[in-house]
Amino acid sequence: MFTRILFLFLFATLSLPGFGQLPAFTHHTEREKQADTTSLQHFFSSGTFYGHSRYYFMVTDNIAPLTDFFSNSFGMGIGYETAPFKGFQMGISGFFIYNLHSSDFTKPDPVTGMGSRYEIGQFDLLNPTNKRDMDRLEDLYIKYSYKNLGLKLGKQHIRQAFVNPQDGRMRPTLAEGLLFEYSGFKNFQAEGGYLFGISPRSTVGWFDIGESIGIFPQGVNTDGTKANYKNNLHSDAVYYLNLTFKKEKKFQVSLLNQTIDRLQHSAMLQVNSELELKPELNGVFGGQYIEQFSLASGNNALPGKAWVEQGERARTFGFRLGVKNKSNWQVLANYNRITALGRYLMPREWGRDPFFTFMSRERNEGFADVHAINASLLKSFKKSGLKAELSYGHYYLPDVQDYQKNKNGMPSYRQLNLDIRYPFQHFLKGLELQGLLVYKGNLGETYGNNKYVINKVDMVLYNFIVNYHF
Repeated sequence: MFTRILFLFLFATLSLPGFGQLPAFTHHTEREKQADTTSLQHFFSSGTFYGHSRYYFMVTDNIAPLTDFFSNSFGMGIGYETAPFKGFQMGISGFFIYNLHSSDFTKPDPVTGMGSRYEIGQFDLLNPTNKRDMDRLEDLYIKYSYKNLGLKLGKQHIRQAFVNPQDGRMRPTLAEGLLFEYSGFKNFQAEGGYLFGISPRSTVGWFDIGESIGIFPQGVNTDGTKANYKNNLHSDAVYYLNLTFKKEKKFQVSLLNQTIDRLQHSAMLQVNSELELKPELNGVFGGQYIEQFSLASGNNALPGKAWVEQGERARTFGFRLGVKNKSNWQVLANYNRITALGRYLMPREWGRDPFFTFMSRERNEGFADVHAINASLLKSFKKSGLKAELSYGHYYLPDVQDYQKNKNGMPSYRQLNLDIRYPFQHFLKGLELQGLLVYKGNLGETYGNNKYVINKVDMVLYNFIVNYHF
């Protein structure tokens, strides 16, 4: 689909005044160079093309006798953004994915009846048998810039605390709407948005706000029954506003408010600071507080079909303490607490957790009464560009059968991550290799039921990724 739209877009530009005067099939190197930078022709011909190819190999090694899963995926995308014209620009991009050779995602594990958790997310969750026809229109926007103001309308990449790329699969989560940013005041920046569409990672389509919630596994209701809010929610928009105060890049305070129409309101206050301890050594400090409450009846009064229950509230807070040495290395210790007030909820389709204790390939969304603590060692090598991160954490969750506090049937666990990235230089600039090793061990009671184990604990996840940007 996106290839057809991209073709029509380029065809339309070639049909505009100025282009129509050229002989048919004239190569761009044969065209007369135009000096008029105010022309529509310059607007299109001086734009920028870009591309991205990605290969991803993933293996989940579950404890015996549970099934292991693997995937081999390859994809490529192209995009185009026009040159500025009186502050305006247009952009379009798309991406396709091929399943080169992977597990049969239609065959569940015979012991538990559970399927792949991670590997299926490389493709299309809504059509596990699709191996070839996976393409997505990703960007289609118009943006305007004037002095300290920026506006962007349409399909686009987005990065904020609750709605973000969560780029741990082949393609990221995207959003459709109107975004703005303003930095006209000293040390102060505002950004916000009105979103009316989401394209979650692991899908190839675009969805209304309500439709996008429930595409990923839904877990259970507070009474232990299977949640069934997919296609039962009616929400038209997400509104958010993020106000940030910065001072000399070493002190930052952010206040984010987000409202999901007829469903939920969330507010987050976060403070990040650096303090010079020695000429080559800085202390790193952080604090975070999040408050949530439901709107109306969670949008569906029918039993078991509400995403967030009427009157449900949640509260979390966290801290960070560490040291860094001119960005060559960092040591960080993090703590996060989700109180027993209620389950912290945020659509998993929209992004990763904003917590300081977040580690790739697991989340604490859907839980109440959680204590999480982890530490990370990060090292970068300026000469080669190599970056390495080693993280280890303990996550103490409610019992898997305490359904009021544990939505996703995840036991307490410990996790170890090793993430290594190497960007090539010179002739191979744009090429980057990444290896990510994840181990998760069990710290909780599973009652002899392996559905609480498979793809969750007592497992190793191997990831090898090749990116090439051009």
